[in-house]
Amino acid sequence: MDKRGTCGSRMARGVLAPVRAASCAQLLSSSRHCPWKMNQHPPKSAVASPVSESMNSRGEALDNLSMDSFWLEVENIKQSAEAEQEECSLADVKTQEEGEAEAEWLQDAGLAELLGEPAGDKDNLVLLSTLTRTQAAAVQRRLDTYSRSRRRRNKHPVRDVRDIFAASSSQDTAAEKEESSPDPLWHNLRTSNTQRTETQDYSCTVRNPGKEEVFNMDVAYSEQAAVLLKGSFLSESRKLKDGNALTRFKIPKGRLGVTRIGDLSAQDMKKIPTLALIELTALCDILGFELKRNKAAKLKTTEKRLFGVPLNTLLENDQKLLPNTKVPLLLQALLSCLEKRGLETEGILRVSGSQTRIKSLEQKLERDFYSGLFRWDDVHQNDVSGLLKRFIRELPAPLLTAEYLPAFAAVQNIPDLKQRLQALNLLILILPESNRNTLKALLEFLSKVVAREKNNKMNLWNVSTVMAPNLFMHKGLPNKIPEGKEKQLAEGAADVVRMMIHYQDLLWTVSSFLVAQVRKLNESNSRRYQFCDKRIKNLLRKIHADKDKVEKNQGEPSKVVKVHASLLLKDSLEVHLNNATRVADVLRQFQKNLCQNGWNIVNTVNLLKCNHSTECTNLLLYEVGGNIGEHCLDPDTYLLDLYHINPHAEWIIKQNPSCPRMF
Repeated sequence: MDKRGTCGSRMARGVLAPVRAASCAQLLSSSRHCPWKMNQHPPKSAVASPVSESMNSRGEALDNLSMDSFWLEVENIKQSAEAEQEECSLADVKTQEEGEAEAEWLQDAGLAELLGEPAGDKDNLVLLSTLTRTQAAAVQRRLDTYSRSRRRRNKHPVRDVRDIFAASSSQDTAAEKEESSPDPLWHNLRTSNTQRTETQDYSCTVRNPGKEEVFNMDVAYSEQAAVLLKGSFLSESRKLKDGNALTRFKIPKGRLGVTRIGDLSAQDMKKIPTLALIELTALCDILGFELKRNKAAKLKTTEKRLFGVPLNTLLENDQKLLPNTKVPLLLQALLSCLEKRGLETEGILRVSGSQTRIKSLEQKLERDFYSGLFRWDDVHQNDVSGLLKRFIRELPAPLLTAEYLPAFAAVQNIPDLKQRLQALNLLILILPESNRNTLKALLEFLSKVVAREKNNKMNLWNVSTVMAPNLFMHKGLPNKIPEGKEKQLAEGAADVVRMMIHYQDLLWTVSSFLVAQVRKLNESNSRRYQFCDKRIKNLLRKIHADKDKVEKNQGEPSKVVKVHASLLLKDSLEVHLNNATRVADVLRQFQKNLCQNGWNIVNTVNLLKCNHSTECTNLLLYEVGGNIGEHCLDPDTYLLDLYHINPHAEWIIKQNPSCPRMF
């Protein structure tokens, strides 16, 4: 989490008194009446067909796990809502006309120009060149549907899909098309597809029979699923078990290390949701599921300052007090209070506090929180947990967002555990930054509750069943639960929460294939070419020429580079790279050189202190520029490999922020 500044005012001290200094992340919200909307297509093959069988087996396992806490929590929520008789704060989701969903998807995917609309820039041309085969096919399906709907309504025809995605049976015909009427979008996609070899090594995607399985993030998830589909590999039906017996997944660290959320610059992270949306859609297409999203609704204003206030408004107000706030201060205070006095309380989260006291405490918080006059020591732990759940439910829009709440809920329909986690990983990357940060803060707290199970009697499943209604029920969304499906959907919602708690470290990782796509986007954009028909060929030739040049450089056995530490030293450090040089080695070498020269470097808050020590835990190495904005490197990254990927970048050593980096 970003370093929090100090505030001399009494107001700031009062607000921050109960706030924990832990890493900030992102909270999740949901919808009361659960619009579970990822409808399943008829099974295409053996991969898509085990859904019912898998759901049945998982359901049998869940029969052995109590759902009493779930239904008790639902009843408490209903009683609270009936007592207050509040109106919905979020407009009902309207049914979209044919083609509207596809048009909105193309816009959100950064491909508005395919709709015939003028684009502010031509990044979509470059975006197409980075897509995998399955991703390009997902774009084509949406454009096909949109084109047909426009023609039915006799509106102005959009660009013919064959101009962009035509897979000509004859290379001569394709060449004639390119020369006679060059279309940059079509040419981009055709060129990008021909770059990819027809046979790629996906051996690492096949299941390992051991207890710990590999979670491959180097190859696009949709490409992995397509290989399983083509080979008719049957997904193993994984029964739900106790938390301690859940399958363990390991992300293999490649030569370029692992990238966590928070390691990339804000500029590069803005590109990730678009890429993740395209990849999620492609994955759902392969698995035989239709990804449906709710249309964003307008939020009603409220006179309150804390409860029922939009998340972004809360953060804007909090940032006036503390500029780098990433998670609402009220939520931080609630979690801090529970961590100090509630983790050992038996039945914490499950045992409901007094509704009368909770309502009274809410009013006191609205009045006294920002003035620092609210006394947390006088509040009962169960009432604090009630305030926490109430804060989540009262957000005007679900923290999982109204748009993607149906997709989160429908993850349960994917039969294979690994593919469910792949979908969740992409959904979390799609979330707005504020939602994602808040969700992570909540999940970290829930993990701490589970870790004290011996004392508080709240295991992973207990916590999941209690929190699921608060995350997947929202008064502002309509009831779309099919009759007779309540039990199955409730169990599925609890299972999704359980996965997010148990696998949060994995889910907060940015896949290597997405980072590679970001690099490709940056490489093309940095050339500042005008993307018009006459220049697109030259641009692509240059891209391919540079790629060939980099591939030739990969044969270099060693390289001498300079590592800068401008905030610590004026001079740079020369580092001799070979195939075994890692980031951790460079940081140790830097620290050793400081100590050998007798330098003592102490910053204003005593974060970095050498004194002849070889410890380098307070130092981080960043990759800056070239085809990346700024990238905090994994200590196990092999630098010669990184140099070949991004030879024009600078490497800069910086101090680690005072608080742990947010993952």
